[in-house]
Amino acid sequence: MIRHFETILEEARKSQGVRIAVANGANDEVLEAVDMAHREGIVEAILVGDSLKTKEIMQQHGINPDEYTFVEASSLQECAKKAVQLVHDGKAQILMKGLVDTGILMKEVLNKEYGLRKSSLLSHVAVQEVPRYHKLLVITDAAMNIAPNVEQKAEIIRNAMQVTRALQIEEPKVALLAAKEKVDEKMPCTVDAKALKEMDFPGAIVDGPFALDNAISKESARIKGLDSSVAGDADILLAPDIEAGNILYKTLNFLVDTKGAGILVGAASPIVLTSRADDEPTKLHSIALAVLMSQVKED
Repeated sequence: MIRHFETILEEARKSQGVRIAVANGANDEVLEAVDMAHREGIVEAILVGDSLKTKEIMQQHGINPDEYTFVEASSLQECAKKAVQLVHDGKAQILMKGLVDTGILMKEVLNKEYGLRKSSLLSHVAVQEVPRYHKLLVITDAAMNIAPNVEQKAEIIRNAMQVTRALQIEEPKVALLAAKEKVDEKMPCTVDAKALKEMDFPGAIVDGPFALDNAISKESARIKGLDSSVAGDADILLAPDIEAGNILYKTLNFLVDTKGAGILVGAASPIVLTSRADDEPTKLHSIALAVLMSQVKED
């Protein structure tokens, strides 16, 4: 089991020749993140977009353009299309969103002819290294699915299990988050939790509903009298909706001394979406996590 981001970086460095296709790399923050990963020996990058503009920005930041491959594209749609096609054709193993709208990129990802559609649903998975917790926390979904139903939540769990597999967690413990531990018809997420508990998730232990404290604190679970192997020892936290997931994710990112990463899962390859608000380590960790994901072999 991988418990720290330093180990993720070490494992990513062992993966030789992993290429990342960046949809419109003509952006300061994106180029800095990609160059950091390149200098760490984690990825080789293919930058799709206006190569002249991209090279100008690289020179402003002391980045050597000779160490990169460029693919010309004149519009945002063409940037997204060509980057997706590079991954589809096996010329890159990871897709990264550069300076292009998420909607434009997702349209190309889901293209039936050359896209990366794999599962029925894409979901955001965040990995957090929290000082007060004894292992990495996987949080989902904080960015993609607004109000998932039971079937969608089941797919979100399966997507998250791809990440825990890359983190070498043999049997992830999935905590179904809510505001209380008992099923209450007035709180739909607790009803969803009951239904999810009864589903089959081979290779995982799924339990809930749990309030957050009971999912991550054994003492809290003991006080509440909860008899569950998941309580106080969760690997995956399933948020009830995007608001809860987003608030939890950003609280840990901005109010706690936490190391983090975030990727989209459910496509044929991992997708890196970094935010301008993300710090440099978060961007680096996201790329490194995507590298580990790209090396996972399906059963």
